[in-house]
Amino acid sequence: MLEHHFDTYRQIAFLSGPRQVGKTTTTRQLLSRYENTSYINWDNFSDRRRILAGLESFSEHIGLTNLGGEQQICAFDELHKYTEWRDFLKGIFDGNRHLKMMVTGSARLSVFSRGGDSLRGRYFTYDMHPLSVAELAHDGRVSSNQSGLSDPSELPNDQWHALMTFGGFPEPFTKASQTFHGRWSMTSNEQLLREDIRDLTRVQELSQIEMLALRIQRQVGQLTSYSSFARDIRSTVPTIQRWIDILESLYYCFRVTPWRRNVAGLLRKEPKYYLWDWSQVHDRGARAENLIASALLKFARWRTEQGHGVYALHFLRDKQKREVDFVVVRDERPWILVEVKSGADSSLSKRLHHFQRLTGAQHAFQVAVNADYIDRDCFDETGPIIVPAKTFLSQLV
Repeated sequence: MLEHHFDTYRQIAFLSGPRQVGKTTTTRQLLSRYENTSYINWDNFSDRRRILAGLESFSEHIGLTNLGGEQQICAFDELHKYTEWRDFLKGIFDGNRHLKMMVTGSARLSVFSRGGDSLRGRYFTYDMHPLSVAELAHDGRVSSNQSGLSDPSELPNDQWHALMTFGGFPEPFTKASQTFHGRWSMTSNEQLLREDIRDLTRVQELSQIEMLALRIQRQVGQLTSYSSFARDIRSTVPTIQRWIDILESLYYCFRVTPWRRNVAGLLRKEPKYYLWDWSQVHDRGARAENLIASALLKFARWRTEQGHGVYALHFLRDKQKREVDFVVVRDERPWILVEVKSGADSSLSKRLHHFQRLTGAQHAFQVAVNADYIDRDCFDETGPIIVPAKTFLSQLV
């Protein structure tokens, strides 16, 4: 994806994602394929000093002032921690038309701006997601089909178990150790909920935000009551909403909102929240739903980033409290309905029939988490049908 970006566009590539999801490894692998590259890390004292010395000094350091010494690519890591990072990037971008740049960070880079000149039109954003069934089953290859969907491919059972148990972050997934996973999760949460929030925001109520994060973790996939959160944490609804925005920007959680677009009977309710690290969800059913939500979000954002339309992930709920867990919307039209169940022995949900008729969605799947893999293209089917999660997820990205 990033190679295509640099071959096609001059814009800066903003690569954002959770801590330890693999951004640095991906960046270094990319740089190794080019000559005359630089990797600059704001958290490194020497690199930080060179940035603070100013544009002229920095340009000289990476060889931009030498004839024939032009850099092909310069990568910046965690640069958003610098208060004037946007002005700094704009100065380099506008003054060096041959230089390709990428910026990585564990915060959503388009959100964390502390003033300074605008970079509008000078960057494209990319999210880096945890490992998924499709990515593992296809060894990282992505589909070239117009729909973006892959052929089904079976993921070995040990990898499926590791993904469900230890999550999609590379190191705990690879080690597949309960002991390591426990220590890794504790350290990761502490860095995010204390260090990142302290460094990137002016919020002082860190203990209350930790309580809020725990509440979100415990009610993954449930309708959100901001007033209930505010009452339990002893805060106000606007403050709770602001804090959740911060947690989203730091890739702790993501929201799935109800879809309603010219369809009678659908309700506009509060959103649901899911974690980027689904391994922290203790309830097995909610964790499985979170894993599927993450895979659908990854697919929707990837298709949008590739310029194949505007894709979004929502859920459906009507006045009679009938609900479908997820709907993938393509260019403002429902495309895929997904209801998550634990096993294949559950009867086919009547809600899928109802909402497919109501929305005109092309596909309606009841995804069975514990069902055995079936080597069939589930997207050949249009009517509501029960499909194994191992088959369905392998066809995404």
